Amino acid sequence: MDRAQKEKLVDELGQIFESSGVVVVSHYEGITVAEMQDLRARMREAGGSVRVAKNRLAKIALEGKPCESIASYLTGMTVLAYSEDPVAAAKVVHDYSKDNEKLVILGGAMGDNALDVAGVKAVAAMPSRDELIASIVGCIGAPASNIAGAIGAPASNLASILSTIEEKAAA
Repeated sequence: MDRAQKEKLVDELGQIFESSGVVVVSHYEGITVAEMQDLRARMREAGGSVRVAKNRLAKIALEGKPCESIASYLTGMTVLAYSEDPVAAAKVVHDYSKDNEKLVILGGAMGDNALDVAGVKAVAAMPSRDELIASIVGCIGAPASNIAGAIGAPASNLASILSTIEEKAAA
């Protein structure tokens, strides 16, 4: 890799560190190509990405970034998982590490906040952005549904009373 390619890679990594909602750093020693492809596919489904980069270049990219404190995790065979959604990458990596013991979570960053292993697990336990939106929409829609049911209830009660009276009159 020549100097121009390294500079381009450092710029790309810098953008990842700045724009991602969460970055999770993990060791992946012993993971097969098929297992790494599975991790990438799961991450893609969740709206995130996985990136293997040289630690030295990643440390250069971290300089001056809000999440600079995660540079200490960049030792050995590390993989970066990141997503715009502050929860997606942490969820996928945490779930994958439960299935595959070769992936070991080291820590990560969520904006300016550095996360240790427990922090990444705590973020993974949080509901995702889509789940939060769905619950908010459900909360907003529930009162309207209740109002519509209350308005329609007297009419249905009246209809059942009339049908009962009609049945009695016919009998």
